[in-house]
Amino acid sequence: MMSSRLNIWMYSIFFVLICVFYKSVARNRGTLMELSLQKYFSILQTGKTSLVYFSQDVSLDITIFLEELKKAAGPLHSYGISVAKVNCAKEEASKYCGKENDLTKAYLFRGNILLREFPTDALFDVNAIIANVLFALLFNEIKYITSLEDFENIENAMKGKTNIALIYVRAIGTPEHRAVMETAFVYGTAYQFVLTTETALLEGIGDENSDIISGSLFFFHCKLVLDLTQKCQKTLLEQPLTILNIHRFLKLMDAPLLTEITDDPEKVSTIHLQLGLPLIFIVSQQTTYEADKNTAEIVAWRLRGKAGVTLLLKDSSDLNIPSHANVIFKRAEKGVPVDFLFLHDANSIVSLVENSVPIQNNEPVKEYEEGEMETLNLGIQDDQVVETVYRDRKRNLPLELIIELTEETFNTIIMNTSSSIILFYANWEAVSLAFLQSYVDVAIKLKGVSNMLFTRLNCGDWSNVCIKQNITEYPVIKIFKAGEKPVIYTGMLETEYLLKFIRLNRISCPVKIVTVEEAEEYLSGELYKELTSYSSVSVLGVFSSSMTKEKENFIEAGNSLKGYVITGFYSEEDALILSKKYAVTLPALLLARHKEGKIDSILLSNSDAKDIVQIIKSALLEIFPEITVENLPIYLRLQKPLLIFFRDGNLNHKDEIEILPLVKQKRLETLIPCWLNLKTTPVGRGILKAYFKHLPPLPLLVLVDPHVQGQVSAFPLDQTINEKNILLWLQRLEAGLESPINTAPLPELYSPAKVAFPVFLMHDIPSTVPVPLTIPHTWNALLPHLYLKESLITFRT
Repeated sequence: MMSSRLNIWMYSIFFVLICVFYKSVARNRGTLMELSLQKYFSILQTGKTSLVYFSQDVSLDITIFLEELKKAAGPLHSYGISVAKVNCAKEEASKYCGKENDLTKAYLFRGNILLREFPTDALFDVNAIIANVLFALLFNEIKYITSLEDFENIENAMKGKTNIALIYVRAIGTPEHRAVMETAFVYGTAYQFVLTTETALLEGIGDENSDIISGSLFFFHCKLVLDLTQKCQKTLLEQPLTILNIHRFLKLMDAPLLTEITDDPEKVSTIHLQLGLPLIFIVSQQTTYEADKNTAEIVAWRLRGKAGVTLLLKDSSDLNIPSHANVIFKRAEKGVPVDFLFLHDANSIVSLVENSVPIQNNEPVKEYEEGEMETLNLGIQDDQVVETVYRDRKRNLPLELIIELTEETFNTIIMNTSSSIILFYANWEAVSLAFLQSYVDVAIKLKGVSNMLFTRLNCGDWSNVCIKQNITEYPVIKIFKAGEKPVIYTGMLETEYLLKFIRLNRISCPVKIVTVEEAEEYLSGELYKELTSYSSVSVLGVFSSSMTKEKENFIEAGNSLKGYVITGFYSEEDALILSKKYAVTLPALLLARHKEGKIDSILLSNSDAKDIVQIIKSALLEIFPEITVENLPIYLRLQKPLLIFFRDGNLNHKDEIEILPLVKQKRLETLIPCWLNLKTTPVGRGILKAYFKHLPPLPLLVLVDPHVQGQVSAFPLDQTINEKNILLWLQRLEAGLESPINTAPLPELYSPAKVAFPVFLMHDIPSTVPVPLTIPHTWNALLPHLYLKESLITFRT
């Protein structure tokens, strides 16, 4: 909300400046300075930017050029650029006077440094002069491209960082080019401006009218796109390229895609109404909220830049809305009553706006039949999940691998199969439809595996079954095995994670181990060798035969961890053999870390099932982990500051010598020491730039505390990273002798209701306190782009 208000304030200032600018131009059209050569070079040292023409003999062509130069002087002066005509005396000789070809050029200086030469032919009128000068000054900010490949490279580079304004003009120096340059000069680096004059490039991005336009602007929404394989969504400015049209368009692009309200529509005002655009209210009730929100997001994206879209929560307020109305149409004109409508689908709502369907306010609620309004193509959706569903809508899924259940067949299938996997989904819900693709992929990978049946049940058709199964959200995976309680999957909604869960559930954990030899085989990884790639740690609970309560607690904990880690228990008479071998008092846990080839022991003392689950979770964490998309939420949940070691590659032996001893000696227990590989997680470069405003030398140690004002502190760049210096630095930080380099407060992280876009919940293994993770918003300092990865839905909503 703060960011939105700041944007509106900035845009308001921009608009005022534009108005003041044009008044200034009107008053100062004759600000072309005429100077002698000696006088001009005497003022060059001031460091000002200046456009200069060195004149000697004035021809008719030059006279026309000077008239245009005089017109350009006022506007350029408003941007801090002086314009001068230097009269060269015949007897004066310099680099710029005396040569005939120099008299057909104008020069752009900053102080006494020459930035650019312009042939006067290129500065054919006032628009060309202003456009070329500003383009030269904005050379590093505005990228000029000639091919689709160039743009795709920029698009990939900007994903997760900033949005792109791609502008096509038919030629350099046109009025459209000038409008773009003047806008870009004011907006600076708020967006990545890209310029082209190639119609083939427009055809490559899907513009069918590229041969008849004089200029166009596409806004690519790349800031929230984190997957390099995913295209940025785009919106076209449908008005001519003028300064005010571009400004108005960018203002609309920064407005929230969708808002939710409970107020009277008559009293609501948004930036869309202020700019003369209509406002659409989609009426929602608690029972249809998810479906209505999905429809509202679809409509909002298709009408972006044309109308505002709001979700009106009818249940939460006493509003005088006709019972059958599901859409309210509000015009920008003051005093015009709102229209209450009944529309069947998103196409009808879009057509209402785009075709300006006349509505009589005195008429009762009108119902439009399906297909009555013009059918329009569904554009790319703003929500990443919906977008992927749309893009893959023509993909034929091999659903023959998945049996579709009904109310009649549900119980029969469960009772007559040894292991059945059921996807509970809703065919109207975007996340369900998207996850169905991952579910099919898993079924394909496990095709031919015996005693495993993949099924699906549409809760939209068979709600009674879903209610009986306590399904309150979609999608949900349950695994039913004969003689056991069903297991619910609570992990990431992505193919590999679901595959791991199903694979590990093939074992009825916790496994009962009956001999010491079998226990050793279990701990070595040989007993379930085919599953060690899915679970790099095997947990064995060891109990004496009399420890009934302790064993029951472990079995309960093992059941809750099914599908996430392999667990087993040994409680035979000779359990002391294992106790002595691994030097641990019973009851105990033995953790076999297969990758490291070692076995750790943990004493269990008066631990209930929940305690054991937490002990196992903590034991599974690495002591010096590499931060990745998958494990970040796990470590955030620990509520400790992160001590991040940034490297441009893997850890080397020297790093381990300096940092690992501090970890193993438990001298960093109040922190989470970790490292980030910029080569495997390249977004780390953007993170460092957010901290330092540039990419600092690597390797680098940074302390980030997202839970206390989001403070970011950096290890001194002039010191060697070693055990002694790290401890001294941390002591100085604790004593308040070092100041943070940045702050990144994150109120939104733990207050999802304040965030204007979807909030995702990510679960690593079952937990009663899931960590809410938002799509990157104001929390730019701590790993802002690691939340969404390759699949469309990596998180449960």
